[in-house]
Amino acid sequence: MPKLDTLRSVALACMFTGLAGAMVAPQLAVAQPAAAVRGLPDFTELVDQVGPSVVNIRTVEKASSRAGGANGMNEEMLEFFKRFGVPIPNVPRQERPQRPQQEEENQPRGVGSGFILTSDGFVMTNAHVVDGADQVIVTLTDKREFRAKIVGADKRTDVALVKIEATGLPAVKVGDLSRLRVGEWVMAIGSPFGLENTVTAGIVSAKQRDTGDYLPFIQTDVAINPGNSGGPLINMRGEVVGINSQIYSRSGGFMGISFAIPMDEAIRVSDQLKATGRVTRGRIGVQIGQVSRDVAESIGLGKATGALVTGVEPGSPADKAGVEAGDIITRFDGKPIEKVADLPRFVGNTKPGSKATVTVFRRGSSRDLAVTVAEIEAEKPVVARAPEREEKPKASPAAQQIGLAVAELPDAQKKELKLQGGVVVAAATDAAARAGLREGDVILAIANTEVAGVKEFEAVLAKADKSKPINVLYRRGEWAQYALIRPAK
Repeated sequence: MPKLDTLRSVALACMFTGLAGAMVAPQLAVAQPAAAVRGLPDFTELVDQVGPSVVNIRTVEKASSRAGGANGMNEEMLEFFKRFGVPIPNVPRQERPQRPQQEEENQPRGVGSGFILTSDGFVMTNAHVVDGADQVIVTLTDKREFRAKIVGADKRTDVALVKIEATGLPAVKVGDLSRLRVGEWVMAIGSPFGLENTVTAGIVSAKQRDTGDYLPFIQTDVAINPGNSGGPLINMRGEVVGINSQIYSRSGGFMGISFAIPMDEAIRVSDQLKATGRVTRGRIGVQIGQVSRDVAESIGLGKATGALVTGVEPGSPADKAGVEAGDIITRFDGKPIEKVADLPRFVGNTKPGSKATVTVFRRGSSRDLAVTVAEIEAEKPVVARAPEREEKPKASPAAQQIGLAVAELPDAQKKELKLQGGVVVAAATDAAARAGLREGDVILAIANTEVAGVKEFEAVLAKADKSKPINVLYRRGEWAQYALIRPAK
């Protein structure tokens, strides 16, 4: 057992140790932020390096074609409200003095940004910056102004290319998107609200963000406002990795989320614009939807990946290749379809006329189909017609258990829909109605088995385990999709 003096010595030592720690702690707390500050990036060299390559873009249009902003709102603000479906606030129209017609012929339309892509005068910006403009005026950082010619604009990707008559210009360096990492610092230069050469910075918040059919956007927290559109997103190596294009906002102003078009996609578009003035994209003629986890498990696909074919355009490349409604496209030309948005992107980037392999999952197995990609065209309106039937048959006991009554599909409707078999829903109640089925739907398969008519339908349904969800592939008009019928327990 220790002596009393020893215990006192230990206690005093602990006291002084605690006091010493308390005295040192404030010094450590003060030193810590200083170390963090030293670790922040310095953008000054980047601004000196890339700044001269960034331009201000002003557009002018004739007053006769000027529709005016909604509720009198200026064009720079409207460019953001038209993206993502953000409601336009009720801003009253500003009273403007009347001027003679000859003074109204040309009016300032909007302000945006851009950057010099090549030293011989090609400038990249957003398509919505130059859309509808009669004149495009490009101003360099040295205050020289040029009237630009619109080489081409692609609204689907929001990329435009304009040309000014100048040489020896400071062109940007294009970055490698495969090296871009979430969390790294990036910088934007542009003309928000007409304030030229404004620099903002932040980090990459996400990559491959799906907000459109053909583009996996770069998401950042860099401050982007009206007028920044078309300006470059720059990494710490001084390379342009994207074009600032969109924001997510409920007010019309920056709220911490902005999106940039990846430069690899933009360069692919600009090369076509430079060569032909337009962009050609591939198409195979399918309507697609998302594959849910429940459907994937029910049909034996396992993981919820791929694109569900809900409809096939008659005479299209997919139709000729043998793609059917209800197929799940899992790969296109060897590239896996992880999510539904991948398919239109891969197909769109394929040169029309080239051959590709489409891998589809159908009835529990995969198969490869050869398809010749066509050029994209305007979508045709789909008109659904009600099936022809004379009387509503009675449902069998097995069908009654899941709330279905079906009838034979008339030959005329089979020919019209280009089907070999199937049954038409005469009535849908209880579990079938809860699954979304309704009168007039055409059932193509049930429990992962194709049905040619009512007899086959009843046979498959009688063998199915009705204590578990039963998958049904059905067609409504020109669209096909899956439903899971869950019988009541």
